[in-house]
Amino acid sequence: MKKFVNDPKLYVPEMLKGIALANPDTLRYVPEYNLIMRVDAPNPDKVSVIQGSGSGHEPAHVMIVGRGMLDAACPGDVFSAPPMDYVLETSKLLASPKGVLHIVNNYTGDRMAFEMGQEMAEAEGINIRTLIVDDDVAVKDSTYTVGRRGVAGNFFVIKSVGGASEQGADLDELLRIGNKVNSVTRTMGMALTSCTPPAKGSPLFELGDDEMEMGVGIHGEPGRRREKLASANAIVDELLEAVVTDLPYKASDSVALMINGLGGTPISELYLLYGYAHEQLARRGINVRRNYVGNYCTSLDMAGCSITLTRLDDEITNLLAAPAEIAIRTF
Repeated sequence: MKKFVNDPKLYVPEMLKGIALANPDTLRYVPEYNLIMRVDAPNPDKVSVIQGSGSGHEPAHVMIVGRGMLDAACPGDVFSAPPMDYVLETSKLLASPKGVLHIVNNYTGDRMAFEMGQEMAEAEGINIRTLIVDDDVAVKDSTYTVGRRGVAGNFFVIKSVGGASEQGADLDELLRIGNKVNSVTRTMGMALTSCTPPAKGSPLFELGDDEMEMGVGIHGEPGRRREKLASANAIVDELLEAVVTDLPYKASDSVALMINGLGGTPISELYLLYGYAHEQLARRGINVRRNYVGNYCTSLDMAGCSITLTRLDDEITNLLAAPAEIAIRTF
């Protein structure tokens, strides 16, 4: 394994420390709970929006803490749910008079940690609601989930809820918006290679040089099937067919299209995929009104991609266009 690693046990804390040091005016790091939070949180005039999940999916979720997005993120170790006490202490530190919203990707470990953390926090008088994200069409169930997995479509939920929270929406309104966005968001991914967790030091699974995994999970969970490597266009055709037909999306729909890299795919290849996906949606009469190309929800160094569609209306479009400031900045 060739990685920039010191002690694998310190991989996540050292990453979090770096994020905070790179953003001293906007972010605070609380090492006891793997917590990255806004320096101005909690704000008594807004609901605090919190996400957790495992590390290894960056920039999700610790790199999207900021105005108009998350107020805090408390990840676990690589591909591991955060401990319950991380969730509890984060909820207490972020407690606002307007309440706290937990956004939870639909994995058994994440749900258990957040459910227990919520119960403990509520016993101390904190008002909390939970929003479950389950946009992955690849599987109905798996040993990692209690239903469909939450993957890259999570970004559309966070952006919409974060924007509405910044505008002063209450807990019930944020839950309505989040569930609405989740209900019109679908994702499917595939892998060209495995990924290598620092603590393991070797690939999580093996793929032959001429193989790909369709429908793979972001923790390396098996997909729908393993097959011979196909052309880029053929891969997009299969992913789009799975996504479009699931809701289903229909002619005249306006959508946001995300081509998400899984960590090891060059941006040039992601734009190649985007161009063909955009054209294929146009042929179906589906109008791409917003686009997102890059690494949003990764799987360490896995080469692969996922395609996400969100059906737009005026409310969702306005929330996706709302101002946001996060750790990842452009010049």
